[in-house]
Amino acid sequence: MKITHVAIYRVEGGGLRPVLVEISTDEGITGFGEAGVAYGYGAAAVAGMLEDMAPNLAGRDPSHVRAIWQDLYDHSFWAKGGGAITFAAISAIELALWDIKGKALGVPVHELLGGPVRSEVKVYANGWNHEYDDVAKWARAAARPLRDGYRALKCYPFAHELPDGTFRHVSARMVDDSRFHRAVERVKALRAEVGPEIEIMLDLSGGVCDDQLVRFLDVCRDLDIRWIEEPVDPFNLAGLARTAARTAIPIAVGERVYGRAGFRNVLDTGAVSIVMPDIANCGGLLEAVQIAGMAETYNARVSPHNCASSLCSAASLALCAVIPNAMNLEIYPYFSDSNSYVQVLENPLEREIRGGVAGVSSAPGLGAIIDRKAIAPFKVFDSGATATA
Repeated sequence: MKITHVAIYRVEGGGLRPVLVEISTDEGITGFGEAGVAYGYGAAAVAGMLEDMAPNLAGRDPSHVRAIWQDLYDHSFWAKGGGAITFAAISAIELALWDIKGKALGVPVHELLGGPVRSEVKVYANGWNHEYDDVAKWARAAARPLRDGYRALKCYPFAHELPDGTFRHVSARMVDDSRFHRAVERVKALRAEVGPEIEIMLDLSGGVCDDQLVRFLDVCRDLDIRWIEEPVDPFNLAGLARTAARTAIPIAVGERVYGRAGFRNVLDTGAVSIVMPDIANCGGLLEAVQIAGMAETYNARVSPHNCASSLCSAASLALCAVIPNAMNLEIYPYFSDSNSYVQVLENPLEREIRGGVAGVSSAPGLGAIIDRKAIAPFKVFDSGATATA
């Protein structure tokens, strides 16, 4: 089997901009992967990086996943030292190659990596209260995911809504007194709203300066918070250690950390209890498995970051199936509320979640059935004639 051509899709809708890559073969089997930059800046850049990498795939055996990964890592130049765009492009290609290999052999990708260690994965809900900018409604919005069976919730206490309906994280690592007190009251109100049995995770998305961070963590001390995510800027490794010394709440980090080397640096701080590789920008499926194995030696668990299309959810579920130290998986169950949201799959995982758990797929490859009609208008590059899956 040989790779014949590569297509790239820049999907846009519902506030997300997922970039998908399709790799086609001379045997008519195609694989899809996703680059994990569906929010923030970067969609155009990663599509360009994928286009740059595409000629290096032509004529190669798609089953040689690791050899192709190594060539892209070694010879893209910018992968060494890390970087979201390069690593996201490599991740998308690697996921598509695993998808092809699984389909060619008629097995799910987790069977190619030692087989599943669990039949279902615990999930948690995010994105359930973004439209609220107060305290009371922000907390009461938890009723919906609880009603839908979720038993764990993540939220952004310091984020605020913009006039266009989107929301923004902290700027310049500080908030004014009113927003600080609002964040404190939000967390208190949420715990009161959901009761003691529901898990709450707080994402600070790069954090606030130490004076405000310490005060906030002190408030959270008695609220049984499952983890504090990105309490400081991802570059600030020394800050992670300082934060861990000041709180008993576990620290989670990883959506903006790339490759094994990046996660080794994070784990070496001794501050992190949960690592959060994003399968679509950490280097791909095998890289994430290796990151999880390394985390296990540091006595850390893994909760994959997942804020992208449903294709990324499917790939992340496969990761959780094969790593012993998987803790849970992030899900945005309500992206589809937006009229402009583009559902790229015919079988999205988000529709199959029951009671806060997702069943591990037995379908070949990544287990994702692409909705070709939905993504067709978003094709921006094709190195050859379109093939069918």
